Parts: sequence; structure tokens; C-alpha cells
Amino acid sequence: MLHEQLQATVGRDCGKGPNRSLRKKGFTPAILYGPKTPPVRLALETKMFTKLLFKIHQKNAVITLNMNDGAETTSRHVMVKELQTDPIQDTLLHADFYEISLDDKVTLPVPLRYVGKAKGVDHGGDLLVALHEVMIKGRPLDIPDAIEIDVSDLDMNDSLLLKDVKIPEQVELKSADTLTCISVVSPRAEI
Repeated sequence: MLHEQLQATVGRDCGKGPNRSLRKKGFTPAILYGPKTPPVRLALETKMFTKLLFKIHQKNAVITLNMNDGAETTSRHVMVKELQTDPIQDTLLHADFYEISLDDKVTLPVPLRYVGKAKGVDHGGDLLVALHEVMIKGRPLDIPDAIEIDVSDLDMNDSLLLKDVKIPEQVELKSADTLTCISVVSPRAEI
């Protein structure tokens, strides 16, 4: 899993007016919340935050949020919970962060990445992908960005079940292991 750093300033004001003023100054308003802490209002430098969002796009990422309140800087481990964007201008309006513990287990979706060319495709079959992601439980930094599956050995009319996929030892699979991940079918069977 990715682990990134982000700087933030602790904010005091709330509401539409102060948030609009923050955006005009090049900042994105945000809020941090979690199970053990009260909500904290934040201001993020929009350019730096946008670069980070491009870097972690469609990946599970832990962010160490370094928050400066003017007197001291504190750090919290967070994940992006929600982003609000303006649908017309496609600009960031607001971000929600959820505080996590690096020691507690979480359940997250992890994409499956299929590699190789199946033998059955060379024999005229079609590759049908049935599963694009699985739910994995583990400590946040132990959860992989993706699980790679080699399909080279799949022949005509072969299927690969989730129970046949190698999952890293430090995490556990939460999706049903009887699910079909990928199949090679003959063109007639597909019709």
C-alpha cells in the first residue's frame, strides 16, 4: 500500500463564506474525523493536494497528515474518505479524511490485475473476466495495491476460482473463495 505525506493547516472558521474564501486563496477545505477524536477542520494547499490525488488515484493509500495549528504540528494517519468536486468547473470543493490506526485491521477493496496470455485464447477462446476486485482484511500497510494473477496456464473451458489465487500471508481474504475470477470459453459457449 502507498504511504504518503500531506501538510495541512488547522482551521477555525466553518461555513460557506470561509470555505469560499479559502478556495480563492488556493486552499481546499477539509475535515478529519475518526472513531476516537472529535472532527478537526483543515485547509490544504490545493496544488499539492491535487498532485497527491493523482499519485494515489484508484489505489488504497495511507496518508500521514501533518497538521499545523500555529503553535505545534501533530501527525495523524488517515485515508481519503470522500472528495467533493464542482461538476462544472471540475475543481476540488472539499475533502473528508478518516483517521486510522496502523496497528488495527481494516477491510478494503483490492483490484485484481491479470497478466499473461491464456493458452485457450491462442486456440480461439475468449477470455471472460468475472471479478475485478476482492475484499482484503489486514493492517493498512500490509494490504497490497493489487493482486497479480497469471492466466498463462488457462486453456479452453478453464476457469480460475478465487481460492486458487495466492493471497499474501499477512492479510486475509474476505470475499467468498468460490467466486470465479476469470474463464476461457469457446465462442459458441459465449453466445
